[in-house]
Amino acid sequence: MTDGNLVELVRQAILSGLLVIAPVLLAGFVVAFLTGLVQAATGIHEPLVGLAPRLVAMAAMLVLVMPWMVEQFVEMFRAAALP
Repeated sequence: MTDGNLVELVRQAILSGLLVIAPVLLAGFVVAFLTGLVQAATGIHEPLVGLAPRLVAMAAMLVLVMPWMVEQFVEMFRAAALP
């Protein structure tokens, strides 16, 4: 394996990792934004009110997209192992 191949493999691994985790992070960002709006509108500034819905949303999204995530990682490893 040459240096160029290794660099390309690492680049693809980083991009695949970002693509795979993006739905979970996006769900967390959306829920955090909405709970922040609700907290600002109601004047409730309890940290747990912002944290609990975000964790639940991210866990639910993780469960929903886990089969797709595993499939993406398997494809990446197959491409890396079988040049």
